[in-house]
Amino acid sequence: MSTELPPVAPEVLAEAVESLTARLRKKLDDATAGCAAAATGEADGSVTFRFGEDAVVTLRPGPAGTVTEAGQATCTCLLAPRCLHRAAALGAAPLADTAPPEPEPAGAAGTERTTAAEPAESAASAEPAEPAESAASAEPVESAESVPALTAAQVGAAAALWHAAAEALAAGVTAGGAVVQAELLRAAHTARLAGLPRAEAAALRVVRGLRAARERRTAHRLGDLTGSFRELLYTAGVLASGTADPALTGTSRRAYTQGGSLQVQGLCREPVLSATGYGGVVTHLLAPDGSRYSISDVRPGGLARARGAGRASVALGGATLDHAGLARGGLRIVGATVSPEGRLGAGRGVKATPLPGAAWSDGPAAPLFARPAAEAVAALLATPAEAAEAETALIGCDVTVVGAAGDHLLVREAVPHAPLLRLLPAHPHPELPHTENLRRIASYPGLRLRVLGRPDLDRAATLRPVAVGPVPGAQYTLRLPGEWLGRADLGYERLQGEHFPPPDAAAAAAGEAGP
Repeated sequence: MSTELPPVAPEVLAEAVESLTARLRKKLDDATAGCAAAATGEADGSVTFRFGEDAVVTLRPGPAGTVTEAGQATCTCLLAPRCLHRAAALGAAPLADTAPPEPEPAGAAGTERTTAAEPAESAASAEPAEPAESAASAEPVESAESVPALTAAQVGAAAALWHAAAEALAAGVTAGGAVVQAELLRAAHTARLAGLPRAEAAALRVVRGLRAARERRTAHRLGDLTGSFRELLYTAGVLASGTADPALTGTSRRAYTQGGSLQVQGLCREPVLSATGYGGVVTHLLAPDGSRYSISDVRPGGLARARGAGRASVALGGATLDHAGLARGGLRIVGATVSPEGRLGAGRGVKATPLPGAAWSDGPAAPLFARPAAEAVAALLATPAEAAEAETALIGCDVTVVGAAGDHLLVREAVPHAPLLRLLPAHPHPELPHTENLRRIASYPGLRLRVLGRPDLDRAATLRPVAVGPVPGAQYTLRLPGEWLGRADLGYERLQGEHFPPPDAAAAAAGEAGP
């Protein structure tokens, strides 16, 4: 099993590459290629890389789990720190985001300052914990902050970033190795120091896209990299012209408004894990009228935090629940603060009281499973506003397991003339149980299954399930513990043999298989 490498601040990597001689730069891509597989985790939390007999590189991340200073990466060779080994080890690690989430201070409903440098998380699209700033009024605030004219430093930084991006685009994926990426990272760092976080974030997305393309990662799509280049060139080009646009400089405000009294029921929870060292959980909630809400807890910490956050306490109005309990329970909230995306804030005046949970077949979750998946997706795409949220929305359906197709699970929806649906892991990380759970389910052809998942809009008839449960009234279906309230969170719970029907119940599957 490969060692998880700590994220590295972009400027640390850029500086390491720039310190190399021209001769060593030519060797950097080859030196970086095998580093990750040869890394070894140490008891003190550091990671070591051995290059022959006399060169050992050690990465010692700081308290947040990220290498943020040059001194946290050392090598024992004679050329250190201007050595190929150190630059290669830093280049093999994932890039860290440069603006970690701030803890949420107590305060009334207000607005949240956001930047494009927030981590791109897993399919959950949960965001780091939101700062609730104080405000004198509970009225909605959705206006951009006034931004002064761009300074000469900002214009110069944007122009340098545009030129670096143009050179990277001209080089293409084949020649867009570590040296080209380092030039982009250096220009991105300069943009951040000049107060252009959105431009910096666009550059980091390009670098990550180049890495994914060169490493032939399964999640890479050329269209995504093309879009990242387009955004970076446009953003840097407009800023280089001296245009002071809040949407492009990166300072915008998202409103948090008073939501009054709310009653919500837990739907499910899922781990959040980014390639940049952030981890946590998002718990999805439903109100009696079908309105969707969420509570997220995402901080630096990577995989370990994504695992542990599933049982972390819910930081909302003094609630005594953890996320595992909330996913199957409920809350009555007084003085709720809500973002336009349905995220619940934890301001000073928020009070929350736990409520008993409800099964999916009861309460607000029942309508999610009342119509075919294709109809639910069509409804999400009906208007531009809904389409913008379609990639993060959860839909439900009842299916019959057909079997495995590679690492995919094929099912057929339990409606007349239903096509095959493909179920893919919501998060492919091998240390999270999504993939293992789908493989186990695939070994029970004919199993009736209730699925709650996110539509994959890039693939036809494809869902990424985050939770599953038994189909009410079916005999050949899951048999989950009573305390699970009829669902299993695929990113946290591992399905075992006892959760499936016995072999002698398989005969009933033929009569229940659905149209």
